[in-house]
Amino acid sequence: MTLVAEGLSYRHAGASRVALRDINLSLADGEVVGVVGANEAGKSTLCLVLAGLAPRVVGGQLAGRLLIDGEDVAGLAPHRLAGRVGIVFDDPGTQLSGVAVTVYEEVAFGPSNLAVGRAELIERTEWALDLLGIRALAGRDPARLSGGQQQLVAIASILAMRPRHLVLDEPTAQLDPAGTALVGEALQRLAASGVSVLLVEHKTDLVERLASRVLVLDGGRVALEGPASDVLVDPRLPGLGVAPPARVRLRSRLAEAGLESPALLEAIAAASAASVSAPQGPASAVSAGGPA
Repeated sequence: MTLVAEGLSYRHAGASRVALRDINLSLADGEVVGVVGANEAGKSTLCLVLAGLAPRVVGGQLAGRLLIDGEDVAGLAPHRLAGRVGIVFDDPGTQLSGVAVTVYEEVAFGPSNLAVGRAELIERTEWALDLLGIRALAGRDPARLSGGQQQLVAIASILAMRPRHLVLDEPTAQLDPAGTALVGEALQRLAASGVSVLLVEHKTDLVERLASRVLVLDGGRVALEGPASDVLVDPRLPGLGVAPPARVRLRSRLAEAGLESPALLEAIAAASAASVSAPQGPASAVSAGGPA
């Protein structure tokens, strides 16, 4: 079960330049691949292409091939594609259905449209709510939630469809540290269950924690690619519009000041890991229904 892009290039409808050029990547079962880059580097466009929305829904011209579990996306019916690849956008307002009156109904909306049986529908919905720690929001009106809470609901609604591949375009952009940590834990559990994840994020601390490999996009091309442990410490990152993880920036500053020491570096690594670890219990403002 893999998602494979072979020589993908894409031009938006009416655009004079290509937004993506000769992209090659693969996502294996249980793998998390991070994608970083400056604004307008092509990250969101890549998400649309990998989810099968471009050019099928948004138009434009696509060259190359996208294979999902060995099948060319060009030959897949929309309902079959929706059950295999899920996409989460940075703005939940573009993703929530607008017809559900409760969070529970919103999360159940997707799988119910796939004709899932009642028992399985309930199981999927409650599983997704629990995975993201938002069961306390189940009876709330999605339109009356904070932006961060709406984003968690949008993610849950996609997870309830049980996609084998998940494409995330800045999923924590509207989330506070508690919400970001909840999403991080959920993605770790999904990957452990065999779901492949493509994670586009500006928060390189989160990418470092979750991803085994990282791609850096620049002008629609892959500028850097490799293990996360190598790419996220590459000195070329700032020049490509990407802020390295906090521990890398701090280590660099300490080295410049001549204050680097093994004990201090160990403390920095521990603090960095703690900063992206999920808080436990109901103290989280997101899961408790407070402002996000």
